Amino acid sequence: MQVSVANVPAQDPKRRVLKDVFGFDDFRPGQAPVMDALLAGRHVLAVMPTGAGKSLCYQVPALVMGGLTIVVSPLVALMQDQVAALRLAGVAADTINSSLDRDANVAAWRRVAAGQTRLLYLAPERLMTTRMLEALARLDIRLIAIDEAHCISQWGPAFRREYEELSRLRGIFPDAPIIALTATADEATRTDIAAQLFAGSVETLVLGFDRPNIKLGIEAKQDSKRQLLSFVQRHAGRSGIVYCLSRKKTEEMAAFLERNGVRALAYHAGMSKEAREANQNSFMTLSGVVMVATIAFGMGIDKPDVAYVFHTDLPGSLEAYYQEIGRAGRDGRAAEAHMLFGLGDIRMRRLFIEDEGAPAEHKRRAHGRLDTLIGYCETAQCRRQILLGYFGEHAAPCGNCDNCLDQTPRADGEAEAGVILAAVAQTGERFGAAHIVDVLRGHETEKVLARNHHRLASFGTGVAHKKDVWLSLIRRLVAGGFLMPDPGGHGGLAIAETGHALRRGEVPFQYRVEVRSRASRAKLRSDQAGTEDLDTALLATLKAVRLRLARERQVPAFVIFSDRTLIDMAERCPRDLDAFAEVNGVGAAKLREFGEIFLGAIAAHQSAASG
Repeated sequence: MQVSVANVPAQDPKRRVLKDVFGFDDFRPGQAPVMDALLAGRHVLAVMPTGAGKSLCYQVPALVMGGLTIVVSPLVALMQDQVAALRLAGVAADTINSSLDRDANVAAWRRVAAGQTRLLYLAPERLMTTRMLEALARLDIRLIAIDEAHCISQWGPAFRREYEELSRLRGIFPDAPIIALTATADEATRTDIAAQLFAGSVETLVLGFDRPNIKLGIEAKQDSKRQLLSFVQRHAGRSGIVYCLSRKKTEEMAAFLERNGVRALAYHAGMSKEAREANQNSFMTLSGVVMVATIAFGMGIDKPDVAYVFHTDLPGSLEAYYQEIGRAGRDGRAAEAHMLFGLGDIRMRRLFIEDEGAPAEHKRRAHGRLDTLIGYCETAQCRRQILLGYFGEHAAPCGNCDNCLDQTPRADGEAEAGVILAAVAQTGERFGAAHIVDVLRGHETEKVLARNHHRLASFGTGVAHKKDVWLSLIRRLVAGGFLMPDPGGHGGLAIAETGHALRRGEVPFQYRVEVRSRASRAKLRSDQAGTEDLDTALLATLKAVRLRLARERQVPAFVIFSDRTLIDMAERCPRDLDAFAEVNGVGAAKLREFGEIFLGAIAAHQSAASG
C-alpha cells in the first residue's frame, strides 16, 4: 500500500506527512532544519546523536518530493528492518541485497522501474556497479541518503573502502540533493566527508552531542564477572546492554548472569540468524532483560528504556564508545554508562590494530584514536567535558560522571605538564608521544641525535618518572584538550590554546596517580523517574500482542510499534480508533492494520482488572 501525499497542504507538507504517515505530532530537535534544506534542493551533512531520529530526516522529504529516493546503508539487517517498518507505515519501500534470492530482487526492481517504490535501500557496493547506476539514471531520482556516512572518511575509525565510490554520486545525479548522516564524526571526519562527498559545497548541521541523562563512570578492572554482577544487581529489573570484546566472553558472561538470577541473553555474529532474532525480540519486548553482546548488536536498535550500557572491555575508539553508550536512556530517564578498564585491554587493542593488515598511515591514526580513548579513561577531569570536547563542543563540568561525583584527592600535575609542554614546544610541535618521552627521559636515540634534540633544555628533565607515567600524562593532556594530535594522523603533537594557558599558570591540570576500583566508594546515585503510575501489566500485555504480530509478519518487534508508542498507548488507554490515532507513533496505515487489535487488548485488560 502506497501513501499518497497529493493532498498535503502547500504551506507545510512535511508536517502533514509526519503526522499522517508516521503518527508523530512534532519534529525532534534538528529534524526540521535538515528537511527544509533538502526540500530546498541543498546537500546536507547531518551529524545527530543516536536516538535523535535520523531516518525521518530523509524519509519525510522522500514522500514530500515524490519520485524515487535511494538510501545507502552498510548493513543488510538494518536495511530490511527499515523497509519492513516503512511498509507497515504504508510506504512503498524496497531493498535489493545479497540476502534475498534472485526472484525477490527481480520483483523488487520491477516495482522500482514501474515507479511504484518511493525508497530503495542499497548497500554501497551494489549501488555503485555500472549496471545499477545506468538503470537508475533512467529513473526519476529525487533524493539520495547516505547512512553511516563516517564510513567514507579515511580519518574515521570505521572507514570502509566500498564507501569511497560514493563520491561519484554528486556528478552522476546532479539534480538530486544528497544527505549524509552520521552519529559519530569529529571535526576532522566531518571536514573529510564534506570534501569527498560534496567537494566542500554542503550545509553541515550538527546537533549537540550531549546526553546529560547518562551518567559516565569508569572502574579499574579487577574481577570483571563480580564487578558486572554487582552493577547489574544495582539495576535489578531494568534492561541493559553489556558489551564484550569476544564471542566466547559474551556467552560466558551471559551464562554467569543467568546462574546468578539475572535474565540475560547473548548476541554475536557467530550465532544463527534465527537465534539472534529471537534474542533481539525478547530484549525489545520484555522488561528487565540484559543483552550481553559484541558490537554486532546495536545498530538500528531503538529501545528507549535501556537503563545502562556496561563495557567489560575497552571499546575501539571514543567514537565507538559514544555510539554504544548512546543506546542507553533514550526515554530521557536517568541511565548509566559504565566501563571496566585495565592494562590488558590496551595491549589487546594494540594487537588488533597491528594485526588488521591496514596501511601504516591507517595504523598510526588508529593508535592515536586509542590513545585519546585511554586518556579519557585515565583523566581526573569531568568525563563529559572530555567526550564533548572531542567532538568540538565546550561544556562546563557536568556533575553527572564519576570524576565530578567522586571527591578522591587529585595530584597537582602542573609541574609535569609544564615539562611535557616545554619539550613539545622545543622540538617544534611535530613529534609524537614516544619521541617526546625519549627527550624527557634523556635517551640518545638515533632520531633524537639526528635532530640534535639531545642539546635541548628539555633533554633529560623527566628522569624522575618512568616511560609509562609520561605516556599516561601525555594521553591525559591530549584528552583534556591541552595538546592537539595531528589531524592528518601522523602522530605529531601541538600545543592547544588551553595548553598555552596552562604554561602561563592560568588553568590547572590535575590527575589521579593511578586508576583504582571505586567499588568501595559511595555508589553513584540511581535516580529513578518517569513511569511510576504506568500500568505495567497492561504494558506487558501490549508487548505480548506486538511480539505475536511481529512473529506473524516475520519482522523484529520494534518494527510493529516502538516501546515509546506502547508506553503512550498504556498511559492513554484509548477506547476507539479516533483516540488510538492520537497515540504517538500511530500513523494512518498502522491505525488501519493494528488499531482494532490493540484496542481489543486494552479493553480485555481493563475488563479483567475491573472484574
